Amino acid sequence: MNKMDLKITNLKSHFTEGLEPSGRYNAGEKEKLAKASKEFESMLTNMMIKSMTKTTDGLFGKDNYGGDVLDVLFESEISKFITESQGMGIANKIYKSLTGEQLESLRSISKEKLMPSAVPTDQPVKNTVDKTNNVKSTNNAIKPNNNALQRIEKYDDAIEAASKKFNVDKQLIKSVILTESAGKVDAKSHANAKGLMQLMDSTATEMGVDNPWNPTENIFGGTKYLSKMLKQYKGDTDLALAAYNAGPGNVSKYNGIPPFKETQNYVKRVNNYLNILD
Repeated sequence: MNKMDLKITNLKSHFTEGLEPSGRYNAGEKEKLAKASKEFESMLTNMMIKSMTKTTDGLFGKDNYGGDVLDVLFESEISKFITESQGMGIANKIYKSLTGEQLESLRSISKEKLMPSAVPTDQPVKNTVDKTNNVKSTNNAIKPNNNALQRIEKYDDAIEAASKKFNVDKQLIKSVILTESAGKVDAKSHANAKGLMQLMDSTATEMGVDNPWNPTENIFGGTKYLSKMLKQYKGDTDLALAAYNAGPGNVSKYNGIPPFKETQNYVKRVNNYLNILD
């Protein structure tokens, strides 16, 4: 299988159309794909174990009472254990070829659901989302990486100019850059989003960006698009950010921030940085 680029920040960039994050599949579909991928690997592992133990008449031997039944049970359980623990990489390759993501990323999300109070050291504190999908900030925000802040400082002039031209708060621009690329000008997602503000080719063209790898052009293009979203949602920053990440089609579809874990985390992260930078 061909290698696919990984997302730098584990957060997806925006789409101009109403596509859900991570391409064609939503969270529920990804869960089903992950399950099917693991079941397929488990089946292959089971076949391998059967083949390896064939010359020894199974795990328990042919003369052992009930050995044939025990063989089936143990082979099945061992196969599941191998797949669910480290695995042989087959399930991950299948899942990655379909979604462009590592299967491990879905496992980490599942762990987060089981342990909602656990906060990774490199992630902003989990904020709450109320029933109206408005993101609430917390006082325990985690500061952005100092290296990322230093990288962004190099583009202060471009950010200031874009802020004035498109009437977007410069701290909001910086917060989006921190979230999208951590200030890495060469950042590229598996979906081919490029540069500091992770512009898709279609968005870059729409915003008049000739070279998305040029930091100034990228900042101006991303800020212009962000300004467009802010105007579309009458200054509602959370909805504008959700649209920047998941597409305005999804914001309209769900009449607010889409119920995608990724998009909700994206809005929280930007708000987290915005509160700190202010």
